Amino acid sequence: QKGLKQCLSEFKQQLAWVERLDVTLGQVVDPVSPSASNKDAVDPENDFQREMSFYRQAQAAVLEALPRLRKLQIPTRRPDDYFAEMAKSDQQMQKIRQKLKSKQEAMERSEKAKQLRAMRKYGKKVQTEILQRRQKEKKNMLNAVKKYQKGLSDKLDFLDEEQTSSQGNKKGNAGQRMKKGPNAKRRYKNQKFGFGGKKKGSKWNTKESFNDVSSFRSKVAHNKGPGKGGKKALNKRPGKRARQKMKSRAR
Repeated sequence: QKGLKQCLSEFKQQLAWVERLDVTLGQVVDPVSPSASNKDAVDPENDFQREMSFYRQAQAAVLEALPRLRKLQIPTRRPDDYFAEMAKSDQQMQKIRQKLKSKQEAMERSEKAKQLRAMRKYGKKVQTEILQRRQKEKKNMLNAVKKYQKGLSDKLDFLDEEQTSSQGNKKGNAGQRMKKGPNAKRRYKNQKFGFGGKKKGSKWNTKESFNDVSSFRSKVAHNKGPGKGGKKALNKRPGKRARQKMKSRAR
């Protein structure tokens, strides 16, 4: 203990309080519950009580030092135009900005991906609902047909509904075609070459053409006309023996 006091006396400097600004206080009484100001009241293992005791000690020291500073006419408030240099450099702040920007962009991409997944999920849901509805309608129609075939029902309303729906679709498509009309390429070709009319079935016989025999010529039909050579001219293929001889010669 004597050695500690000797060392303290050696490096101790007799300076004014303004240069030291040290404030020493005893145990601070809790204003809410003064009975809890004993040493045993503060549990060192309880973080909240320990931190609150530190906070009350620092607050009491500040309240003790402020009047002494005002007596010495030392300002205790920061002026409005006070400029404090930042602890971090501009390069470090630029890195932080880049990192924050990359995080924000990643969050935006993630949000867009979530929206796309939700839209795809909704589209699949709508598609499945449409397919289920069509399957249900088909099943109902097949059941109605079976009932009609077995004689359990004599109603044909399902056929009327199908025909009306198909007719409505055809009328709608025809109306769209009439409204739209041929395109420019088709109109140009019609103007240049004309409309040829119906091609399919143009060579079919009719009753009048079948009964009309005015253009029939028997000599021409039986190869008896001039320059035909009769029946001998028809059989131009050589006989069997002649063909065999031709084959033997070729070998």
